[in-house]
Amino acid sequence: MRGLRSTIALVAVLAGLGAYIYFVTWKQPAETTASKLEKVFTSVEGDKISDLKVKAESGDTTTLTKDKDGWKLVAPLSTSAQESEVTNVTTALSSLEVARVIDDNPTNLKEYGLDMPRIEVDFKTASDKDFRQLRIGAKTPTSGNVFAQRGGDKKVFLIAAYQEGQLNKSTFDLRDKTVVKFDRDKVDHITVAADGKTLELKKEGSDWKIVKPLAVAADYSAVEGLIGRVQGAQMKKIVADEAAPADLKKYGLDKPAITSTFNLGSAAASVLVGSKADEGTVYARDASKPLVFTIESGVADDLKKGADDYRRKDIFAFRAYDTDHLEITRGGQTMVFDKVKGQGTAEDSWKRTAPTAGTPDKEKMSVALAKLESMRAQSFVDASTKTGLDMPVMTVYAKFAEGKKEERGSFGKVGDDIFAARQGEPGAAKVNVTEFTELTKALDDVAK
Repeated sequence: MRGLRSTIALVAVLAGLGAYIYFVTWKQPAETTASKLEKVFTSVEGDKISDLKVKAESGDTTTLTKDKDGWKLVAPLSTSAQESEVTNVTTALSSLEVARVIDDNPTNLKEYGLDMPRIEVDFKTASDKDFRQLRIGAKTPTSGNVFAQRGGDKKVFLIAAYQEGQLNKSTFDLRDKTVVKFDRDKVDHITVAADGKTLELKKEGSDWKIVKPLAVAADYSAVEGLIGRVQGAQMKKIVADEAAPADLKKYGLDKPAITSTFNLGSAAASVLVGSKADEGTVYARDASKPLVFTIESGVADDLKKGADDYRRKDIFAFRAYDTDHLEITRGGQTMVFDKVKGQGTAEDSWKRTAPTAGTPDKEKMSVALAKLESMRAQSFVDASTKTGLDMPVMTVYAKFAEGKKEERGSFGKVGDDIFAARQGEPGAAKVNVTEFTELTKALDDVAK
């Protein structure tokens, strides 16, 4: 019995192998060998292709052309193209190889799925008079290849199945899916209204400031991160090409949950976010267009962040390398330090001028400056919170940037908590107690 089962299994394997050999070599001309592989389209360079027409398996037919500014869709709509997706198509066309010739003169294209091709790609270069065409039919029984044919050529051949994905592109795949376009370097004012609150940020010179709901310094990286997140946001799906005002309610866009505006001088770009769509997405639109689409809900989450998320976390703006003068007051005593510029190839050094004159240890002074520089807010509290800043345990005054800038800050203590405040800014920041303790120890090391 055991031997009989083994025999049956062996017969099944041999039958499968025979079927594979039959289908793979199906109608293969005797002279076709792997050594004679040829390009499907000879002398075609992807970057020289200037016109495309892609009929996808979904039924979408998209016409594109390339001008000096890049690829554009011209049908079924006029818009910019997704350059990376179009490049995938043109690169695939230039690199396609004939894996095997199946039939030089087929009498029945239906058996190859080429009587009604699933995918068709027409293209030409600037030097071509007429379009060339690739027609893609059914997959082979093993699904490793697909049957294909050149337009105007009877020959049926195989191409690698994986390349089908590079060519089978819908209109949505090929169109530019950028949510809103603007030059991020020109953004100078941002307003975000969400959850009944308004956040307003303004650029002054090279720095960002929060101007609403409170006036404080903003974290440059955090603000630039927000700009980049919105600028790089991509549509996940288009739900309405021409949404009339009356249709916006079903998307939550008649009264948007979030209204964000990015000003670029006199110009502006606005993104409106509505209600939840599919899992992980929300409805949205560019305020200047009737198109409604979905975006990742993470973009909406970023737009909902409050002022504290964009506040500058560094307690001090000065850095160890650009500080020129430093005054630290603790316990009723003030230490004063001045940087002495090195002459010739000599390095800069520090001098203590009060309460006693002296030269602090170079390494210890570097540590003290680094500790000051690295003090950061863990969280923020408003003016109603007891912070001990009415009787600070430490005040700091610094001149930096070759004496062109100055900064004052102070630290207060309540119980086991340490708070810090910058001159001219409301509220206070809660800082790490361990880091503050290490700072005081570093200052003790340069006090004598």
